[in-house]
Amino acid sequence: MTDLKSNVVDALRCVYDPEMPSVNILDLGLVYELNVSKDGVVDIEHTLTSMVCPYADEICKSIEDAVKQLVQQQMDYQQDL
Repeated sequence: MTDLKSNVVDALRCVYDPEMPSVNILDLGLVYELNVSKDGVVDIEHTLTSMVCPYADEICKSIEDAVKQLVQQQMDYQQDL
């Protein structure tokens, strides 16, 4: 695992669904795919706990904020829901 990918995984372990605050989104299985290209592009495919999740925007923003801190200057980020 690349350093950036490892750092992204660590960052995602700090993101929680407010309805289940004791389990992070990785351990909940909400992240389906995480790819980091050689050019440093981070692509995350994830879902929510339900189609009508009242915290959808908050969770997506938390994922974006966590990853963008790592990639803000030299790399790119894409999130697929």
